[in-house]
Amino acid sequence: MIVVMEENASEEQVVAVVDRLVHLGFDIHRSTGARYTLLGAVGSRLTDLRGIELLPGVNKVFRVSSPFKLAARAFRPEGTRITVGRATIDESHCAVMAGPGIIESRAQLEQIADALSSRGVRIITGNVSGSSSDPFGFQGLGEEGLRLLREVADSRQMVTMARIADPTQLSLFDRYVDLVRVDGENMKNFALLRELSRRERPVLLTRGESATIEEVLISADFVMSGGNEQVIICEAGIKTFSTHTRFTLDVAALSTIHKLSHLPVIADPCHSAGRRDRIAPLARAALAAGADGLVLELHADPDRALCDGAQALTIADFHALMDQLQNIAPAVEKVL
Repeated sequence: MIVVMEENASEEQVVAVVDRLVHLGFDIHRSTGARYTLLGAVGSRLTDLRGIELLPGVNKVFRVSSPFKLAARAFRPEGTRITVGRATIDESHCAVMAGPGIIESRAQLEQIADALSSRGVRIITGNVSGSSSDPFGFQGLGEEGLRLLREVADSRQMVTMARIADPTQLSLFDRYVDLVRVDGENMKNFALLRELSRRERPVLLTRGESATIEEVLISADFVMSGGNEQVIICEAGIKTFSTHTRFTLDVAALSTIHKLSHLPVIADPCHSAGRRDRIAPLARAALAAGADGLVLELHADPDRALCDGAQALTIADFHALMDQLQNIAPAVEKVL
């Protein structure tokens, strides 16, 4: 970080800024020119520069290095490979993670699992708590849903993934879930992230609808700082002026995150689209842009789904999309 003092800043003001930076854990390198005094600050993870900018005598503050260190590409230039069960998630693969938006019954889950396993999908997803888009709707099966997910997955040698809402669910997830998803609204739930950082399970960290790329990478860095380096970034759409979909899938973010970070980055076209007819084009675009995986929602009869049926693919739609993705994957040097 570089602090540029005002042209007329007094020595007392310069010393006060230096003292504040030292207190925050920085090493200071001072350079006094003909007009301005520059303070080079090295060695802290400070992410909010406003407190420094407001100090008397300060003109501008520039960040030189990124506020995320462990998640930065420079930390592991070759990229991170995450292996869970028979599934591999890295820059050479496009891992498909699919299942019902919310588990309704064993019959529903079995039918979807059969479709997934027939296409070689190794990660089955299934949430057991109600959708945030309809708080008055079906609220899920809780532990019974997680137990069903585990049994169905084990019978097909698949990996399980489910969305976690708060730290009180961690003991259940430890028993049933291989890959834990944190949705965008919990991206800054640091109490939850702290607990996940102490576990060995991979964490799928979803970028919030109003969050910057830097902010989601800082959250990833926080998880990694606790010892869990198995973090995957999920791009699930951001708020824009568009009203044609629920959110706008930030396809450019996929390549941007690849450049900034060594962590795998996947896309969730179902959540961002919010409607079935937009899912396949967004999924194809995400894979073409280099996504390391896709999260897809399926339902055998989405018009009768108890929750979020409008954003779920039919099983026939899923098979058609997989055919299309298999044609795209070789062009971007991915294994589907």
